Amino acid sequence: MSSVIWYLYEFARKGWVENFAGAATNRETVEAPDRFRDFPEVTEELCIACGACTAACPSPAAIKLVRTKDKDAENGEGMTFPVINTDACIRCGFCAEVCPTDPKTLRTGESHLIREEFTILPAEKMFVIDDYLCIRCKKCMKACKVEGAITEEDGKVMVDQSKCIACGECAKTCPVKGAIKGIYISNVEGQKEVINLVVHALEDYIEARQDELKGIPAEKVVKFEMPVAEIMKEANEILSDEEIARDIVERVTDRLKLRIITWDDSMCNNCRLCVDECPSGAITYDKENGVQRDNKKCLRCTTCYQTCPFGVAGSYVARFLLTETELKDDEILVTVKPAQLPVRG
Repeated sequence: MSSVIWYLYEFARKGWVENFAGAATNRETVEAPDRFRDFPEVTEELCIACGACTAACPSPAAIKLVRTKDKDAENGEGMTFPVINTDACIRCGFCAEVCPTDPKTLRTGESHLIREEFTILPAEKMFVIDDYLCIRCKKCMKACKVEGAITEEDGKVMVDQSKCIACGECAKTCPVKGAIKGIYISNVEGQKEVINLVVHALEDYIEARQDELKGIPAEKVVKFEMPVAEIMKEANEILSDEEIARDIVERVTDRLKLRIITWDDSMCNNCRLCVDECPSGAITYDKENGVQRDNKKCLRCTTCYQTCPFGVAGSYVARFLLTETELKDDEILVTVKPAQLPVRG
């Protein structure tokens, strides 16, 4: 009888009930399986505030860019970096996939496009094979000048970096764009500067054409052809190697999906709703100039677009592709469509 009473006492204890109701794996002892993709980890000091992660994220409110304040900085601005909302994040890994910094600002579980060697930033040049895009045609193996530099193992074609001489014949022969990637591991800071140059130039180019974008239906795509000569001129001033500069510009435009915010001052009624809502301080107000937006501080979060009742802010999604032609100078093909976002009325 006493043993029965003891068991009833044990089961009735508050601590036992709480442990039973909230049973969970001990995080210190859990072993994640290979290729497990957890919530993204953020290395704040690596972020260049390009906004690619927010544009690529398919889950509303899962990721946003924030800017800290630094009293010691000349302009009072600190670091800009992404913040992950784990309640909304679906752990798809898209943000880490498109992040252009090297090392990556955002890291998550292993993926064919998230491994360190597949960043758009990365001597010189070394070549790697993206197993996801590779079609196993083995043309690269036949074109390779060094025996054993490209081999097939367990159905995968791989480059042996200890033997590769970086001649580039494999990339020239490959029929699938991007399956063989030539990456650079030198002058990383200069490469980051070129990426920022390209992103800001593309953004300014589209904003200057906001009159052509107004009122276009949600399903329509507007196309522009942007000359690349000026961008290449500035990129070559940053990086003395013209081949590297050209390659980086092509990589950025080949994979970049950018959220664009346009701003029409003529429609503003100075209601100041956007001033209070802007999370980065990019929108300000004073009696002399009214509401003003600093696009250099803008994080493209679209809060102003969703808040403004007068249509001052416009929100669009743009994609880019660098095209080569023999008849005229190279151009960046820009496609723009309205963002599918709700607007508060």
